[in-house]
Amino acid sequence: MKKKLSFLSVVFSAGMLLAACGGDDSSSSEEGSSTEGGGSDLNLLEEGKFTTASSGLYKPFSFEEGGNLDGFDIDIGNAIAEEMGLEPNPVTTPFETIIQGLNTNRFDAIIGSMSKTAERAEQVSFSDPYYYSGGAIFVREGTTDIQSVEDLTDKKIGVVGQTTYDTVAQEYTEDIQYYSSDVVALQDLAIEGRLDAVITADVVGFEAQNEGLAVEMIGDPLWVEQPSIAVRKDDEALLEEINKALDTIIENGTYDEISQKWFGRNLLDIDLEGVEVLE
Repeated sequence: MKKKLSFLSVVFSAGMLLAACGGDDSSSSEEGSSTEGGGSDLNLLEEGKFTTASSGLYKPFSFEEGGNLDGFDIDIGNAIAEEMGLEPNPVTTPFETIIQGLNTNRFDAIIGSMSKTAERAEQVSFSDPYYYSGGAIFVREGTTDIQSVEDLTDKKIGVVGQTTYDTVAQEYTEDIQYYSSDVVALQDLAIEGRLDAVITADVVGFEAQNEGLAVEMIGDPLWVEQPSIAVRKDDEALLEEINKALDTIIENGTYDEISQKWFGRNLLDIDLEGVEVLE
């Protein structure tokens, strides 16, 4: 796994935090088939299929376009499924309840930009990180009264609930506006009087800027997150296969191709030395 470029270089070259058609939880099926061939002994919901969940509201990682689910997370999930000899089956579910959905057997794994944290690791098991991202503060262009995280005190902050960004916002204010989509929060931020700030992933904010939203990042990223693939605690065999497949697509160039497609750079290719990594 390459980690070469400086973090700030990665952040400022970018172009969150909550995937399948229409926001539907159609992934539910009979629990845990263990089949011969496609997915034998992996406790998959459906024979020969790898069913993965994301919010579908987190552009450019997972989003619906033209009736189809697309994005970096979706492409990574598809590549991992194919490497495992399975048919990819991405579905969507609200991010706020995504862990609950996993643990009630509505899908096989979460590939939805979920950062690994100690609290979440008590509920699910995580793969190796499949990208790195910085948590960042965004404000409306021209804002002068917010220049650092300390300036968020008593401000109205927009976040997606049950995210790492929500946790930070609660440290500074009780005036929190919750969204199901970081993109919608950033759209509101660009409208004067709606919000004072949004906390989200740097790459999501930069994508919003590229699409013309009048928002800007304040200061340096607050930390580096390690988005990873989540599975149920007892799915050790599945986790092992996911990590093997992830290693393979990194080594054979598939990962780099996907990352370059969406961001023009490799999201694993950063220098973590001296940077706070959220755990």
